[in-house]
Amino acid sequence: MHGTPHIVSDVMTHTVAAIGRKANFKEIVQLMEQWKVSALPVLEGEGRVIGVVSEADLLPKEEFRDSDPDRYTQLRRLSDLAKAGAVTAEDLMTAPAVTVRANATLAQAARTMAHAKVKRLPVVDDMGLLEGVVSRGDLLKVFLRDDEDIAEEVRREVVSYLFRAPLSPVRVQVHDGVVNLAGRVRDTSLVPVAARLVRAVEGVVDVEFELTGPSGQQER
Repeated sequence: MHGTPHIVSDVMTHTVAAIGRKANFKEIVQLMEQWKVSALPVLEGEGRVIGVVSEADLLPKEEFRDSDPDRYTQLRRLSDLAKAGAVTAEDLMTAPAVTVRANATLAQAARTMAHAKVKRLPVVDDMGLLEGVVSRGDLLKVFLRDDEDIAEEVRREVVSYLFRAPLSPVRVQVHDGVVNLAGRVRDTSLVPVAARLVRAVEGVVDVEFELTGPSGQQER
């Protein structure tokens, strides 16, 4: 098999708003509103990403505006209280930044986002310089892929690889991203392998089987 998963560079946004470490609070809010984004990379030097300022980093200033937190809250939320008093990006930012490379697969990027609990990731090169940004919405673009395009990849990269000598042609149909494989095959033990490989194809929502073995017993 030689199919290549989609990578971050296929879906990321290349034109990105960013700020320097001395950017002030109001400037950050204005830039977020202008670009309609929820986070901004913080850059140093020629574009090295040193942190990220998100809406979550800005909200403590509003949250604690008219409150006098008790001792327990002060101890539990020291970081948020510090950000409530911050006025520049270097004091507001979350650092080091959680980033991803342009050649990372979309699955790798999704796992990084989930683990870090963030909505957007700066995309950096080997030197840590900003190349773009990838968002949750960008990663979901693969599910807009055409059904026939998915079917052709499944035929080429899965069916022809696993079921080279079927007892009858394996039919591949895709509807709304759900792949259905039907036919008679010599080795039904390969069905779980086929399921894993089909689900790895970008844009696949689910997979169904109507495959029978030499005896005619159906595998699902």
